[in-house]
Amino acid sequence: MALVNDDPAVRSSHDEFTHDSPGTPEQDWARWPGLRDVPALDWAGVEHVLVVAAHPDDETLGAGGLIATAAARGLPVDVVVATDGEGSHPASPTTTPRELAERRGEEVRHAVSTLAPGAHLHRLRVPDGGVGGDRAVLAARLTRLVRGGTLLVAPWTGDGHPDHDVAGAVAAQVAAERGARCVHYPVWVWHWSHPGDVRIPWSRGVSLDLDPDAHRRKQEAMAAHVSQTEPLSAAPGDEVLLAPGVLEHFGRDAEFFLAGQGAGRPRSLGAEFFEGFYAEHGDDPWGFEDRWYERRKRALTLASLPRERFRNGLEIGCSAGVFSVELAQRCESLLAVDISPSALERARARVPQNVRTQVARVPQEFPDGEFDLVVLAEVAYYCDPDDLRDLVERLRACLSPDGVLVACHWRHLVEDYPLTGDEVHRTLRGAAGLDLLARHEEEDFLLDVLVPAPVVSVARAGGLV
Repeated sequence: MALVNDDPAVRSSHDEFTHDSPGTPEQDWARWPGLRDVPALDWAGVEHVLVVAAHPDDETLGAGGLIATAAARGLPVDVVVATDGEGSHPASPTTTPRELAERRGEEVRHAVSTLAPGAHLHRLRVPDGGVGGDRAVLAARLTRLVRGGTLLVAPWTGDGHPDHDVAGAVAAQVAAERGARCVHYPVWVWHWSHPGDVRIPWSRGVSLDLDPDAHRRKQEAMAAHVSQTEPLSAAPGDEVLLAPGVLEHFGRDAEFFLAGQGAGRPRSLGAEFFEGFYAEHGDDPWGFEDRWYERRKRALTLASLPRERFRNGLEIGCSAGVFSVELAQRCESLLAVDISPSALERARARVPQNVRTQVARVPQEFPDGEFDLVVLAEVAYYCDPDDLRDLVERLRACLSPDGVLVACHWRHLVEDYPLTGDEVHRTLRGAAGLDLLARHEEEDFLLDVLVPAPVVSVARAGGLV
């Protein structure tokens, strides 16, 4: 069975893979020092664990040890399984989808009771392969089950199977709406990815060491999913789904998760993330040049500037320099910085002579100098909370007395990013010494113009009032 992410609403980190391809050997992951650097999952404040699975067995493979550990800590556990997994063997000559659904339902009941005898199992029975069409069903059940202190555990949104990706995205959205903590477990990532793969945001990773009892329970629960770990029969079409090489990834004495909403302490994204993103998606991965959304947003940003001309501008996160070209027309001098050397190479090829470029990771490598214009567009949500606070302090310190800080950020949740646009703008508006001159708010983005006190309107500064 080919596992292909064909849901256009979810961007997978891997476009296509098959369960029976060789995959990455477990020993490669075991040797990778990157997993040893992943910080431990923080249980502080967790009073309830809610695990989401797209299919029976996902809960065990991805989070079986966490379920067992939560139960051992005396925490109530709910497990929501979206589908019955009836599509795992579409060419089976011996077992109908209905029979397979019944069988897998029994298997997941056995597995969950092995992991956490008191856990509550919720089977939603949406069509296998069709979680994308039943988002509302899953969202409604999760919303009903989330409560104070809930840790929501779901498949990673880039796992590569469409049902996994959608289930993870729905869980992330519910967590954001309800203020719950959320972590995501990889399943097929271990198969198609490789150590050091920049597409996987290990900067957001958290780990859970399994004690002997949790490890034993997980292995017993995995064995309960017989329809997936053994062939249905010797006939063609009844082949095993989870081959020994795949199962090896889940025999570890630790589990790994990618932190989402409110989980752990997300870390700022580094240069490797952006270099990998450009390598995978090309010179203009965000569509700065082609999308009307981006062109309109830049026009609004330029129109929001309270003065026609600026002496010395600073653009943080200039990417390939598309906006830099437009900003240069409003500045005598402009310094455009970015963390990505690849992006700056493209920027240098297009910007005019009054633009200087610099590779820099902010706030750690904040440029020297005083600026009367600072542009912070679609970049600050890549910072973790500590780096954002440091960045805001440096922004305030670099502004001239008549300086202007304009910030513009996407508002929708992106799982790879440590912060949301709304969180960034709340921090900016709460900064000491910066007052709001103008604000533009839409469903998709926020645009704030901040200045040192006192605030003087554009009309007043021009002598009209």
